[in-house]
Amino acid sequence: MDQAPGPMGDGDNQSAKAAKQGRNSMSVSRYLPFARGILLGAALAMASSAASAQKREFSFAYDQPKNSGYGIGAEIFGKKLTELSKGTLSINQYPGAQLGTEAQTLQKVQTGDIDFVMLSTANASTAQPESGVFSIHYIFRDEAHAIKVLGDPAVIAAMKELYAAKMKGAHMLALGSQGLRHMYGKKPIEKVADLKGIKMRVQATVTEDTTFPAYGAQVVHMPFGEVYTSLQTGVVDMAENGINNYLVNKHYEPAPVLSLTEHEANNAALFVSDKVWSSLSDEQKKWVQGAADEVSRNEPAAAFKLEHEAQAKLEKIGVKVVKTVDKSGFMAVSKPIQDKLAADLGPNAVKVLGMVRNVQ
Repeated sequence: MDQAPGPMGDGDNQSAKAAKQGRNSMSVSRYLPFARGILLGAALAMASSAASAQKREFSFAYDQPKNSGYGIGAEIFGKKLTELSKGTLSINQYPGAQLGTEAQTLQKVQTGDIDFVMLSTANASTAQPESGVFSIHYIFRDEAHAIKVLGDPAVIAAMKELYAAKMKGAHMLALGSQGLRHMYGKKPIEKVADLKGIKMRVQATVTEDTTFPAYGAQVVHMPFGEVYTSLQTGVVDMAENGINNYLVNKHYEPAPVLSLTEHEANNAALFVSDKVWSSLSDEQKKWVQGAADEVSRNEPAAAFKLEHEAQAKLEKIGVKVVKTVDKSGFMAVSKPIQDKLAADLGPNAVKVLGMVRNVQ
């Protein structure tokens, strides 16, 4: 007789457990790749979301066309910022006064409504009058001197200190240029006596309001965007600016004679709003300042190259360019008032003037 199966012994129990564990292990192993895939996908999604959250786009405004010194500065800054930040920080440019005149964009960067702005140091004097030191006539010996001054780390630091002393809501990052300034109208200026009684549109600075009357001219203030029509209608007889600005804004149409007086450097400064600056991490601030340093190093020379190209274009289309201006009379008038102007502006202006003169 066959015997009925009896209860399992210890050996049988162990075999059953092992078989069950094996089945469970096979089941888990089968799902491990799927689980790993889910975890990896979740991790990548979180990383992508974090990177996306860190990406920021900033507004960068200026009142000249894109094919200007300001446009060159914006391109240099934007490219370097994107490179240093590995694409997490970038700018959107608003050229041609899309966001307002220089005076308006300066106010907007101070209130945090614009993130970055590049504008003339002359117009920045509305917020910090000592900025007018860069508008003092004939303190820049020539193009090479101006380029060296604007890229000099000590001068840049002194200008940052100058703005920080009074300007609220904005922080200076870099210096730039749109070349030297020259006079233009319907008649040539060959000597200082030719300015007697001329209505000259100038930037609204103490230095301009002091120096041009000393030359015998009458000063007129107005936003840059109104200059073309004012030259056309006779509200002003002449204006003064960089050569490329004269070209791209077609001021040669109502004012077909350009006299190379080289009386003043067409300096610019790049500002960031304190609102943006205070929101950046220490690493991000290094990226922003690094991009700005690139502007100070490279924009001035590129801007002067643009000036030379603009002059060639103007001569080609028949604009009369007066290259034989006797600057000695202008210098004789302006030199005695340089130190007084700086002293009247303030101690930071006096310091910067001394540094400009000492740059070799």
